[in-house]
Amino acid sequence: MRDESSEQDPASSRPADHGRMILLGHDLRAAVSDIIGGLRLVDQSALDSAMRLQLERVRASGEIVARLLEEGLSMMLGEDDFAATHPANLQMSRFLYDIEMRWSGRASEMGLQFQMTRGPDVPEVLTLDRVALERVISNILSNAFKYTDTGTVDLDVSMSRTGALQIAVTDQGPGFSPEALARLFEYEGRPDGNAKPGQGLGMHISKHMTGRLGGSISVENLPRQGSRVILELPPDTWTIAAPYHGVELPDLRDTRVLVAEDSPTNQTIISHLLAKMGARFEFANDGVEALQWLERENFDLALIDIEMPNLTGLDVIRAVRASKHRHSEMPVIAITAYVLRANRDAIYAAGADAILAKPFAGLETFGLSIANALNGHRDMAADAVLVRETDLDFDRACFDRLLDVAGPDAANELLDRLSADLRSCERNLVAALAEDNRKALRAETHILIALAAAVGATRLQALAQSLNSTAHRSDVSTPGNEALAHLDRLIHFVEQERTRRGDAE
Repeated sequence: MRDESSEQDPASSRPADHGRMILLGHDLRAAVSDIIGGLRLVDQSALDSAMRLQLERVRASGEIVARLLEEGLSMMLGEDDFAATHPANLQMSRFLYDIEMRWSGRASEMGLQFQMTRGPDVPEVLTLDRVALERVISNILSNAFKYTDTGTVDLDVSMSRTGALQIAVTDQGPGFSPEALARLFEYEGRPDGNAKPGQGLGMHISKHMTGRLGGSISVENLPRQGSRVILELPPDTWTIAAPYHGVELPDLRDTRVLVAEDSPTNQTIISHLLAKMGARFEFANDGVEALQWLERENFDLALIDIEMPNLTGLDVIRAVRASKHRHSEMPVIAITAYVLRANRDAIYAAGADAILAKPFAGLETFGLSIANALNGHRDMAADAVLVRETDLDFDRACFDRLLDVAGPDAANELLDRLSADLRSCERNLVAALAEDNRKALRAETHILIALAAAVGATRLQALAQSLNSTAHRSDVSTPGNEALAHLDRLIHFVEQERTRRGDAE
């Protein structure tokens, strides 16, 4: 009999040295970007069908690793906590193709068959939490393959009569034992005496991720042989989005682009993407060379990597904006593997018009960012985060009383001042934690205690007080990830209030 897969949930780790973790995250993202970019650049026309299939399998799995790495780093850096889910547009055809590439290879290795079907009424593009969905499906399929010795594993995607998105995995294994069913979704709930490898975490992870998706998961043994696991996502947990192929790529035939990027792999990727849009381009290998190019020749657009030798991308962007020559108003797109909101704020403050995150999401996203920058638009959707009061451990009555005291004429001014103070405190806290500067940490947490108390952010106030106390004891490490995560939520909430009041006027 069987229980569940051995795929493990990443252990939660919150290192004290926030700055070193940020730097490690950057290097990990950059390395994964090089791997995926390299796979995308392989000319498959010279390969036989078996090699092309294997390459596609590696590429599909590599992109899943990139998304899991992003989630894991965000959790460790405290960035994951400000929102329960991370919705993204999911192209179902591509999504199911990647699943087939990954798991058909596993089936072939095990002497099994993997079949996948999709109902005709399944929407082409859905907006939902892709990482959570991938983790559910991966764990269910891993479990099915582990306990199926012969036969077929089926994955069926369809719409139920109630309009729910339904994903069912059926196998021809022995089914779940009564003992396994009784503890199926528990942490390490696997019964004793099971000969299969693993610790019994797969279905526990699936249940947790299903909750994050807002759906339900059920398990049944089939009458003759095998079992079926069904994930059901009600209509209110996803939305239908417009297909990506509706995005018109910019025509860059008359556009000259300067690319400042020190990675040869990324240079190759960017050259392919720009060439597809007809652009002419030159490369600079560091920030100094980038400024030299701008002094000598004319460009219509610059793509600037933030982390470069000799002169950073931020310094290059600041120099361009501060100059009085022809390039001071030129559109600039920053390229970075840093995704913390504080980093994004610094990049925009330096004068960037848009940000492209590594690894690159694809031609459409790349082209849309360029089109927005050339047209003078900044796409704020990637920065928008919905924060609920329940996410804050927050006394709303206290917050409203503060605004009432200010009065209707001064409430917006108060929110502007509060937002500026909170952002300043965040920047200084990140720096103090990265440098283990206890004096600065004591000063900033003192400010944060007062700000949190004034608006009713009780949990943030308690965390700031704890950090302040710890900063007075030089022999104790000073973790601050949770405080930074709560501060991030509060900043987003204040921004939402500013927007809401502005729309109401």
